[in-house]
Amino acid sequence: MADKKEDFGIVSYVLGITSIVFAFFSSFAGLVLGVIGLVFSKKQKTELSIKAKQLNIIGIVLSAIMLVITIAVTIYFTTKGIGNLPNIPLA
Repeated sequence: MADKKEDFGIVSYVLGITSIVFAFFSSFAGLVLGVIGLVFSKKQKTELSIKAKQLNIIGIVLSAIMLVITIAVTIYFTTKGIGNLPNIPLA
């Protein structure tokens, strides 16, 4: 069985990886998972928790960027409308 000392590091590491993945599918979920993982990674000072902290920061940054892009695209299509897109032949 794993030591109780390593549990927060493993949880934080998994949350960091999932926050990076969720950044591209659901940026708000990626942001939340990254922040939770960052909190867990600060509870320890092991080598695994340091790596997990880096992963969580990457996940938070990617999620924030994707969230801003999603909001900008939503505002653009709300104000301009989808009908103004150029006609592109599909076949």
